[in-house]
Amino acid sequence: MEDYYWDTQLEYLKGTRDLYYNDDYLDFLVTRVWKITNPVNIIDFGCGYGYLGLKLLPLLPKGSKYTGIDKGQQLINKAVDYFHDLPYDTEFIVADTIEVKLECKYDIAICHAFLLHMSEPQKMLQKMVDSVIDGGKIICFEPHWISGMSSYELEGHEQSQLVPLGILQKIFEEKASKTGNDGNIGAKIPKYLSELGVENIQCRVSDKVNFLHPDTNQQEKDRLFYALKEEGVGGEPTNKEQFMESLIKRGVSLKEAQEQYEAELLFSQVFNKESSLIYSPSMKITFGDIKSIMHNLK
Repeated sequence: MEDYYWDTQLEYLKGTRDLYYNDDYLDFLVTRVWKITNPVNIIDFGCGYGYLGLKLLPLLPKGSKYTGIDKGQQLINKAVDYFHDLPYDTEFIVADTIEVKLECKYDIAICHAFLLHMSEPQKMLQKMVDSVIDGGKIICFEPHWISGMSSYELEGHEQSQLVPLGILQKIFEEKASKTGNDGNIGAKIPKYLSELGVENIQCRVSDKVNFLHPDTNQQEKDRLFYALKEEGVGGEPTNKEQFMESLIKRGVSLKEAQEQYEAELLFSQVFNKESSLIYSPSMKITFGDIKSIMHNLK
């Protein structure tokens, strides 16, 4: 059986999730935007170690249930461990999210940083829509990479020195065209959901802005710097020749590949724990209501 990449990435997943959302904003979404006042039965596609469950269950009405599906056995094992002593009704399933046969329908289907890894995201969205009862919701937390890449500010350096947006956009678009895996999918989900008949579609942006500063207390500085490095901020590029060859194969020119290498090298050299850095991932949160065809005909 082929190894599942994300099953070996628990430390990365745990280390980076808190970069994306403020807890009070998630509370605002639950109570003021989605207006969830009664217990709900939620299914999380590509749940990993249960991150969204850990975030949302304390905010949801008592009696809500969370079901997580993921292909990674180790991730599901960790999810079971995390929820073992918590007072929530949970269920975890090890399965391929496309192939799994669900025994019931749910009030809400959710996913987090999941669809960007799918070669056929519309097919996965259809599966999510089909898993929801009439009158339920679908909620997708997905990235828009180019927004995140444009949201760096490192004191002492122009943003264009560190993050050449035009080259990156070309690379992102080429990857999506070639593999179907689209890191900019967060901005496309509203259209995809509309095509699937989802109603009352809205898209929000996470309010989280991470601020690393020399005056931050040491414990928080260490935590944030580690998370940013895990996220790839200021990562040192690989062997120059291999790095440039890889980019050229992905459709950029020799000049652009050289520029990208120099930008990433500079970023890696100047970014450290004593840096003053602003970073906002700008995660997109898209949601809408599921209405059956028969309901719409009434």
